[in-house]
Amino acid sequence: MLCYQDYDEGYTQLIRFSDGEHYEEIKEDLDNFIKLGVQIESITTDGHKSILKAIKKSLPDVTVQRCLVHIQRMCLLWLTRFPKHSAGIELRQLVLMLLEIKTQNDRIYWTRQLEDWHQRHKVYLQEKTIHQQTGRYWYTHKLLRRCFFTIKRALPNMFHYLRNPAIPHTTNSIEGFFSHLKNHLDLHRGLTPHHRINFIKWYVYLSNDK
Repeated sequence: MLCYQDYDEGYTQLIRFSDGEHYEEIKEDLDNFIKLGVQIESITTDGHKSILKAIKKSLPDVTVQRCLVHIQRMCLLWLTRFPKHSAGIELRQLVLMLLEIKTQNDRIYWTRQLEDWHQRHKVYLQEKTIHQQTGRYWYTHKLLRRCFFTIKRALPNMFHYLRNPAIPHTTNSIEGFFSHLKNHLDLHRGLTPHHRINFIKWYVYLSNDK
């Protein structure tokens, strides 16, 4: 289920049932918002490529805020709990600080720390492992690279909430909604797919009615 929810009131504007997060479907949803006259100030998202592409196409002027929890969660997964190299240890500490950024000064300090980290370890990031027989190569520290470049690509859209406090910097509210819904569904495990969909529709309707 794809769910579009108003942050201030927790009101679900639209749901869609699909087998994935597809660009064409998400773009259609956003276009429908435009046709209905829904005023969108910002969108907080986990950063799925299809979502970002659809927003850029349909709502190019809308502020896109990346969910800091998703960035932090994925980076900690790639870095593991106990990195062996100082590069991983230091980057993990920076990632753990993400949700503590409350002011523009915090942001400036954090981004400078990230830049300094990259200057110290950029040679390490470029290290390659070469297959002796085929000559093919890959980056030796690919998960560390993935973590850094995920942050670097997201950086322009990570801190809009500091300029406008009304912009949520995480998707925690809708994640809580999903968690509550799943708990209710678990009580009705025997429902057929058709009845599960109807259950969800009623759940959303009654939640909005509150």
